[in-house]
Amino acid sequence: MMQPILTTSRLVMTPRSAEDLEACLAMDRDPEVTRYVSGPWHDLDQHRAFVLDRMGQRYPPGLGYWSVRKHDASDFLGWILLIPYEAVRDEVEIGWRFTRASWGQGFATEAAAAVVEHAFDSVYLTEVVADINPMNFPSIRVAEKVGMRCAGNRVLHGTSFRSYRLKSCERSPT
Repeated sequence: MMQPILTTSRLVMTPRSAEDLEACLAMDRDPEVTRYVSGPWHDLDQHRAFVLDRMGQRYPPGLGYWSVRKHDASDFLGWILLIPYEAVRDEVEIGWRFTRASWGQGFATEAAAAVVEHAFDSVYLTEVVADINPMNFPSIRVAEKVGMRCAGNRVLHGTSFRSYRLKSCERSPT
């Protein structure tokens, strides 16, 4: 199974491509967008190399990064991912990042719900995880709205996160 195009009533999520590079870089340069995420956001060369590396990786079938746009517009709203979790072997991570202009409109929750459905119904995962900075209340709300529950805290690479999980057997019927 290749990485599919996912759709909701308002959104279309397409596999992220080189055409999304500049929009991704611009989004990450907004200090409010990357406030709770460490990365090379302020070193232009390292930042570009980081994003290109992520774009060039081969992920298992059905997994990867999706660029998110509204059906009726070409504006890049952000991205959502479902990828093997680099920090923790044998886990699959769901994550999202959206432009500040798209915050507060339910796009992250809508996209995350579609990716969770894909994870369980098409990729047949048994669990997805998201480690979120404990001060990132908007992302915590998104995780909770799609049914994820806090499973405690964990420290990865010296950073403390609140770990959210959802098992396929625990999710609400769609």
